[in-house]
Amino acid sequence: AARIDHIVQSRRIDAAGRAEGMGYGVFMHGLKLAGVELDRKTLADLAMNESAVFSAIVAQAKAALPKAA
Repeated sequence: AARIDHIVQSRRIDAAGRAEGMGYGVFMHGLKLAGVELDRKTLADLAMNESAVFSAIVAQAKAALPKAA
């Protein structure tokens, strides 16, 4: 059950992130660079129920990523 939860959470985060123009891996990397320490369960819940908050978190992740040359 835990493995299934992990997959479902990752897919929810990926879908919401892609709607904001950012795939799962890039989003998670941006979060790490930005120092955002939210777990997948929390991120998935925000993606499903608090889209404005999730969008703000995506913006933080995007801002932390190095700019393309």
